[in-house]
Amino acid sequence: MKAPLITLNDGNLRPAIGMGTFQIRGGEGLNQLQAALADGYRLIDSSTNYDNEGIVGEAIRRSGVPRSEFYVSSKLPGKYHAYDEALTSIQESLARMGLDYFDAFLIHWPLPKRGKYVEAWKALITAQKLGLIRTIGVSNFEPEHLDTIIEETGVTPALNQIEIHPYWVQEDRVAENQKRGIQTEAWSPLGRGSNAIKEDIIQSLAEKYQKSAGQIILRWHVERGILPLPKSRNLAHQRENLAIFDFALTEDEVKQINGLNKADGRIDGQDPNEYEEFE
Repeated sequence: MKAPLITLNDGNLRPAIGMGTFQIRGGEGLNQLQAALADGYRLIDSSTNYDNEGIVGEAIRRSGVPRSEFYVSSKLPGKYHAYDEALTSIQESLARMGLDYFDAFLIHWPLPKRGKYVEAWKALITAQKLGLIRTIGVSNFEPEHLDTIIEETGVTPALNQIEIHPYWVQEDRVAENQKRGIQTEAWSPLGRGSNAIKEDIIQSLAEKYQKSAGQIILRWHVERGILPLPKSRNLAHQRENLAIFDFALTEDEVKQINGLNKADGRIDGQDPNEYEEFE
């Protein structure tokens, strides 16, 4: 199975679904990733803070698939937002993965209280010019953070990876990304163990389309123009997550799922204006 490709604002291509790797680590994680790559995943989303860049690179090398067919992403941790430290961190991440370049690299969180995300963005721009990164983007950036880096540098991110799932629909944030020509990616797109997959509308659509509840939710993302990055250690679920391009939801069905949104729907209450990354 292969996902269709979408074109980003920098002209680069990206699969319409990827494999999230949060908490996938070590030997067991390597086996899970190898299975995912064998099933057809080509977009692999990692982060320095996931402590798994080494096994991601190893899984790619063992896959037997040419490097040119993969889309490998990682993210810059908050402790390295200073310009020089960001550049060094990017090089270290590449070395850990055993790669010559990243297909995409993102600032993981804006951390506006520290006030260094513009420096970090300038470092990503430099790294892109040096050929270390092909596509540069951000994660968890609010519209004001996006506007700040765009105004300061004249460079618009190609990606903004944010929390989206049926309990945290983010219609406004998705629209703000679209307005700036930025592709929205979704982390924890299935709700990370929430009861969303048990909701009546999800279950009834799963029965209608003869799909799993997870497949319905992932297709809901795709219908909204969002690139989901589901993570699963279950090999059967990994295959299911990739098989979402042979059916479509109606506009009304998308709206019904949007109606599951909760005012306090964030999984861990991680407000990008307040959250201090892993500290």
